[in-house]
Amino acid sequence: MTEKGKSGKILIVDDNEDLLKAAKIFLKRHFQQVDLETNPETIPTLLNNESYDVILLDMNFTKDVSSGKEGYYWLEKILEIDPSSVVVLITAYGDVQMAVKAIKAGATDFVLKPWENEKLLATLFSAMRLRETRLEVEDLKTKQEAINLKINDRYGDIIGQSASIRKVFETIDRVAATDANVLILGENGTGKELIARAIHNNSPRKGQVFVNVDLGSVSETLFESELFGHKKGAFTDAKEDRPGRFEIANKGTLFLDEIGNLSLPLQAKLLTALQNRKVSRVGANKEVEIDIRLVCATNMPLYDMVKENKFRQDLLYRINTIEVELPPLRDRLEDIPVLAEHFLKHYSEKYDKNISKISDASLTRMQKHNWPGNIRELQHALERAVIMGNSQVLQPEDFNFTSQPQQQLDGDNVMLDQFKLEDVEKILIRKVLKKYNGNITQAASELGLTRSSLYRRLEKYGL
Repeated sequence: MTEKGKSGKILIVDDNEDLLKAAKIFLKRHFQQVDLETNPETIPTLLNNESYDVILLDMNFTKDVSSGKEGYYWLEKILEIDPSSVVVLITAYGDVQMAVKAIKAGATDFVLKPWENEKLLATLFSAMRLRETRLEVEDLKTKQEAINLKINDRYGDIIGQSASIRKVFETIDRVAATDANVLILGENGTGKELIARAIHNNSPRKGQVFVNVDLGSVSETLFESELFGHKKGAFTDAKEDRPGRFEIANKGTLFLDEIGNLSLPLQAKLLTALQNRKVSRVGANKEVEIDIRLVCATNMPLYDMVKENKFRQDLLYRINTIEVELPPLRDRLEDIPVLAEHFLKHYSEKYDKNISKISDASLTRMQKHNWPGNIRELQHALERAVIMGNSQVLQPEDFNFTSQPQQQLDGDNVMLDQFKLEDVEKILIRKVLKKYNGNITQAASELGLTRSSLYRRLEKYGL
């Protein structure tokens, strides 16, 4: 925003000098810069020297000609020089077919002269907002390309050699080349976003944007505005038109993280958009077609939630054409040394620390740790150890392990710290059933459950 709140650079190309002067007098009150040109031959030079938010282009420059061919010609030239240009064509002839042809050729809008000042102003403001949106998308694409250049291998920072992670790599290889919807399942910290990015980076859409939406942080009231966009004035804080994440991700990949957190009403709205492949901004009647690759992720048990009527079955079918299940770190212990070395190198460089190795004792201790926070917890553990370490080799005392490594679960040859609450519950139910020879009533009584609750758990755990 510039002095007096004015912004925007406008170029008007028309052979009518009186019209140009009148337009400049009016528009200078509303825009930062208004440039005038009577000769369209200078357009390439002008565009090479200046970036305009909107270009008002006359369709006819030859006297007594009303075909609009000159306008179409210069429209094409402008878009060759800058594909993100926003061009509004002007003409004295109200030919509807000409208007349609102009829009199809790449024009943003079409105005008739003599124009009404307020209508012209509204058209220009709308066109300028479109220009801002296009530049935002271009910026996102540039950033995405920069991210892609930093990736040294096909899977970026997805590191590991275990059988379980190799299986994930195989799935990425098969699914990335398609446009199939992918659902990534896994605990917090297992790298779901990295998998989503790997799918995108190995797909035909890799040159387009990757848009990440954390649905767990989107409130009920802002859901539609955030995902579908809004029109100016649609609600109290809607001070300008704004595209939603669906529109921004058009032609690219949309990653919806924590999809299991959506309420049923929001699930219905999301399903409608996915089925129709169209979105409508809040406060607008016009629908916008979308072309996205959809990747979703959650750490929640969606299939159980479907049975409990907490997640729509039709939405689950829509998003899980292909499922990728990420193993927790405790199930891929052989990957801990290579992951730890990777994080050690990264944080040693970041904090300028001369630490070159992790001791064998530290690695052994790591492989006995439960890692409830998975790879993210391991990453933070290495960062802390690098910061606090005083020697070239990290020792166990440089780490802050909170869980005891070898607590036995009474009666079963398993490590307590290697299990989630669901694992312990499954073992307990199995033990009590064995104690009462499969008698559901007696087992439910001892467990403090109703028979129906116990039956649900038996089904859930496959017992």
